[in-house]
Amino acid sequence: MNILHIVADQHHARMLGCVDPQIITPNTDALAADGVRFTNHYTQNPICTPSRVCFHSGQYCHNHGYYSLNGPTPPFPSYMHHFKAHGYRTAAIGKLHLPDNPRHWLEDCCDLLAETFRGSDGKRSSTLYGQYLKEVGCEKLEDSNHLKEMKGAHHWDARPSDIPLEHCIESWITNAALQFVGGLADDEHFCMQISYPRPHHILTPDRKFWDMYPEDIEPPATLDSECGHRPPNFQNMVKYCREDLKWAFEPKTYEAASKRVWRGTLALATQNDHFFGKLFDALKAAGRFEDTVIIVTADHGLYHGHFGIMEKAPGICSDAICRVPSVWRVPGTEGGRTIDAFIEHVDAPPTFCSLAGLPPMDTVDGVDISPLLRGEAESVKDIAITEWPWSKAIRWKNWRFVHYHRDMYEGEDVGELYDIEADPDEINNLYADPDHQDLVHECRRLLLEWITDTTRITTMWPYLEEDKAAFGLREPFQMSPDGREPTHKGPRARLAKGRIGSFNVQDYL
Repeated sequence: MNILHIVADQHHARMLGCVDPQIITPNTDALAADGVRFTNHYTQNPICTPSRVCFHSGQYCHNHGYYSLNGPTPPFPSYMHHFKAHGYRTAAIGKLHLPDNPRHWLEDCCDLLAETFRGSDGKRSSTLYGQYLKEVGCEKLEDSNHLKEMKGAHHWDARPSDIPLEHCIESWITNAALQFVGGLADDEHFCMQISYPRPHHILTPDRKFWDMYPEDIEPPATLDSECGHRPPNFQNMVKYCREDLKWAFEPKTYEAASKRVWRGTLALATQNDHFFGKLFDALKAAGRFEDTVIIVTADHGLYHGHFGIMEKAPGICSDAICRVPSVWRVPGTEGGRTIDAFIEHVDAPPTFCSLAGLPPMDTVDGVDISPLLRGEAESVKDIAITEWPWSKAIRWKNWRFVHYHRDMYEGEDVGELYDIEADPDEINNLYADPDHQDLVHECRRLLLEWITDTTRITTMWPYLEEDKAAFGLREPFQMSPDGREPTHKGPRARLAKGRIGSFNVQDYL
């Protein structure tokens, strides 16, 4: 199987036409009708880079260590390294947004590495897309990275784009992907990630898609919801967005601007979907569609008017940020299914390997969800986690619980607990309700056990000299002499099998 991993930046889980008729996404809807849509797919982190490191590596944040928008080159493999080592042609195209400029991590494993976020000098203009804009004379029209009307301020307003559709960033990314596939020999397999930079701001869709939505669009139902039950930082952001934001375009009122933001957001989702369809049609025409696994998802969700917030922060507070769209089409499996089982970003690499028939990666924390895709299992995990250094969110059964370290709020005990099935907009916080304290404690216990179970172990006790080889004491990312397998075998993987070196773990437990 080929692997086509399509990622939108900042996309709400409900923003699909097959979920909400307000939204126009016919190509993604058709993919879902022919494939599987997961309703409970959770990101591991509420911002771009840490989330992307998770779905590239299959590792949880507390193991890979990335929580900000930059950092050193990761010392562990991406799934791209694994597929490249097993003979696949590989490509990563679009807003990859990885630590330390992605060329340092992915340059040795991608046949095509086309980052549109920034070039090797840190500037957007030096990317391949930036060079393309200069060639076609559109450099000064480009508005997917900033609003020229909002100098030195936020860029959260919305308007139609100045750049022609055929030269917009989504068009360039799509064409680069199609050129890559078109250049492959018939017997070559590919693994490709395409990362579209929006509907993350800047909200400048093409006029064609802007006009598909009315000026008096109905904004999110929670736009003016009461937020007194939320954490202080959430309330502060709501107040800032509702009362203090300065808008670029007339009318410069909160009500009018909120509608523009939502209109631009949905228009960009439709614009993305337009290019998804172009990809799917080209794969069909090339005879590649029926041997390609296609996944459409996002790095994290968005607010863009939900609860009155216009960006994604504070992210971990809401299901709107932590839950992402998730549509999978796997040739040879029954389509038209909706699955409510929990899955996570870290599950992508082991599942890609399983579907492609490759050996598993020893460095991942996620699980293979292909039994769900084939209809052979009803669930593969009991919980799903989104984490931040001082806060953790858990989905378990019908509950969503958020734990905050007390030092975040000067010692105050702040938390959130929602019955997400009965209260999907998280209006009724049950954290302090006396009748739900047993549930609060159970959720904390689940979080503690999850941290304990998933933390990568380097060593547990002194080992014998002859056992050193069993620990794979090499660079954690070194390939074997034939270039096909990482030599590192994670201690956690051996622990799961009951042995570390010559010690039987069960004897000690």
